[in-house]
Amino acid sequence: MRRIRGVFRRAGRAYSSGEEHRLGGHAGAVAAFGAYTTAWGAAVRLRKTPLPERPEPWDVLFAAAATFRLGRLLSKGSVTSPLRAPFTRYEEASGPAEVSESPRGNGVRATVGELVTCPFCLSVWLTTTVTGAALLWPRATRTVTGGLSVLAAADAMQLGYDCLMQKNAE
Repeated sequence: MRRIRGVFRRAGRAYSSGEEHRLGGHAGAVAAFGAYTTAWGAAVRLRKTPLPERPEPWDVLFAAAATFRLGRLLSKGSVTSPLRAPFTRYEEASGPAEVSESPRGNGVRATVGELVTCPFCLSVWLTTTVTGAALLWPRATRTVTGGLSVLAAADAMQLGYDCLMQKNAE
């Protein structure tokens, strides 16, 4: 085990050129994601759920909008900051109902902090969740992704309205 850690440390130092980079933590996150994806695959296989020939276009659209909205809500939402607080440090308000945070601590805490503050990173996990859920519970998943898609559209309308009001005030 020490030998493996040594290899990771040397690779991390060579990779990061002296800057702090959580290569070991990222490797752990990749391993955790692999286990998470495998668990979804096993659940689908145990249920003997047939895979569709291809995804339905509306399902893809709603899943994308839902993943986007849920990723922003979980990673940036001010109302969800208590979920991130054990792993992050508040920096500032960054937009309508959003905050900017940075990872804190070392090791697993810092890696989780990096993951939960990145909507792009969370989207990978959320896509896996939505895909697995759609295979196991298609109707319920369509209901949830539809609701989150409505929220994404409503948010876009709110932001568009605010922009128009500011433009008219000028």
